[in-house]
Amino acid sequence: MQEGVSLKPYNTFGIDVKARHFAAFHSLQELQDLLPTLRNMPFLISGGGSNMLFTQDFEGAFVLNRMVGIQEVLRTEEEVVISAGAGENWHQFVQHSVSLGYGGLENLSLIPGCVGASPMQNIGAYGVEIKDVFEYVDAVEISTGTLRRFHLEDCAFGYRESVFKHQLKNQYIICSVAFRLSLNPKVNTSYGVIEAELERMSVINPSIKDVSQAVINIRKSKLPDPAVLGNAGSFFKNPVVPEAVLDKIRSTYEKVPSYPAGEGNVKLAAGWLIEQAGWKGKRFGAVGVHELQALVLVHYGGGTGKEVYDLSQAIIEDIQQKFGVILEREVNIY
Repeated sequence: MQEGVSLKPYNTFGIDVKARHFAAFHSLQELQDLLPTLRNMPFLISGGGSNMLFTQDFEGAFVLNRMVGIQEVLRTEEEVVISAGAGENWHQFVQHSVSLGYGGLENLSLIPGCVGASPMQNIGAYGVEIKDVFEYVDAVEISTGTLRRFHLEDCAFGYRESVFKHQLKNQYIICSVAFRLSLNPKVNTSYGVIEAELERMSVINPSIKDVSQAVINIRKSKLPDPAVLGNAGSFFKNPVVPEAVLDKIRSTYEKVPSYPAGEGNVKLAAGWLIEQAGWKGKRFGAVGVHELQALVLVHYGGGTGKEVYDLSQAIIEDIQQKFGVILEREVNIY
């Protein structure tokens, strides 16, 4: 356990705050050995640091999950179950799966972070969510050090939600995640931007590798690289609202994008709302809204997490006033 370590290299916003304590574990045994110490203080487990915003120094222990390794667990004629350590880089794991011809994760290419965060957030993009390919997660109970397996029905997956963010929050540490992938994959190009990119790539009969490359191209064209410009990807969730709210917005904005969300609800595009409200590309000192994607808040360097947070709050209040929609942050605030 180290003391007073800067977390600037460990969060993709590049916010320079300090953790009172700092540690890392690389195996189940190291984690179990560390738990008695962690139980006596506030602590935060992190992988890629891609979904967090620090508004102040962290007064507890910041702990890196560095459990890696990829293994095939089960294979049939049509499917393979593959398990990855929670500390594996997500995009590299997706590329590994695609290179082996395992279908199901290709639409989730280039999402920042590590494998362990994927079930916590039920990450999703371009028509695919983790729950669509999820098999199980192995996690250690903090209070006992016992390893437990969670299957699909245990995880209560929703839109960017899971049991690990609510009922079991701060009770388990994810060690590995297993996915059921197809050996005879059918590509998902239901999102128009993917179809358009494949056409631009002159691809007529796309493979999972083609779809993955299309997603990579799209994300690179819209989203800043955290290694170059501090950000945490999408800062806000796409709001789900009653159809009546959509109808009201449509009276002013005829072409507002929306997607069915069941039970008389629709999902709106948060980035579209923010752009229509005039925030896209605006800079306020060391922070701002990205010029190509209004859903992304950026840190140009030398700023504070509080400045980013205050910007997000101003956007939330403005969107509520203009559209009657309350945006929710997707990024965890500390």
